[in-house]
Amino acid sequence: MDTLETRELRYFVAVAEELHFGRAAVRLGMAQPPLSRAIQQLERRLGVRLLERDRRGVTLTGAGEMLLHEGRAALEAATAAVRRTRRAGGADGTGASRNRLVLAVKAGSSHELLHKLLDAYAAAPDAAEVEVVPSGTCEQGEMLRDGRADVALMHAPFNSLVGFDSEELMTEGQIAILPSGHPLAARGSLTVAEVTDVPDLPLARWARDGVYPPGPGPEIRDQTQLAQLIALGRTVAVFPESARAWLWAEHTAVPLTDAPPVVTHIAWPAHSRSLALASLVRTATRL
Repeated sequence: MDTLETRELRYFVAVAEELHFGRAAVRLGMAQPPLSRAIQQLERRLGVRLLERDRRGVTLTGAGEMLLHEGRAALEAATAAVRRTRRAGGADGTGASRNRLVLAVKAGSSHELLHKLLDAYAAAPDAAEVEVVPSGTCEQGEMLRDGRADVALMHAPFNSLVGFDSEELMTEGQIAILPSGHPLAARGSLTVAEVTDVPDLPLARWARDGVYPPGPGPEIRDQTQLAQLIALGRTVAVFPESARAWLWAEHTAVPLTDAPPVVTHIAWPAHSRSLALASLVRTATRL
């Protein structure tokens, strides 16, 4: 048989990630013996050994590493399908409420573009309700994959567009956002090296895939926190030019002469067949 149940995949992924049957059982909320039997039964059905077990613990075989990779993707796709189906049919599953799209955007960028897009789309006769969800620097792709979002505004080179369909919307330069009282704020332009090597003004650090890059700068959780720390003279940040829309009076934006251009794309899952999404994409490309 060449099919796997979602339950089997959840069991295996938990064991493969924990590399410990006891911890995996606790994570799944079940006893360890039935979990061990389920994994053994899965190995017999597939005809391959997925795990090596000895007194030192549990390790993955080559086949196990493959199933972990594929299993994560399959579970993510199943979760995404449930979330998008519920949105398409109404929050209560009855189909009584209006079709809805979730649009993920990077906090603090492309305000003008976003306003134009939402206003133009709202005027379309087949427009769906659009819920805008601000996200972290690199979170948009993850939200598209797991179904928390239907569509996203993504920014190359910061976001990877691999696995998504996309249309290019705009290209812009980058700016350094500094405290207005800092000596660098009086400059007409700066280089990336000048911004990233300021002892008294460390570069803000955004989490990528849940991990903060190393460095002395503060760990940033949201745009409000970042704006406050810049105003207090604790950090500097680099953003696309359009971020000027949210600057405070205590901030100064200085163009970066050697930073690569930022290209904003509207991106969506390659397999999507949503008519509401297609209409939103058409609106965006017309802008």
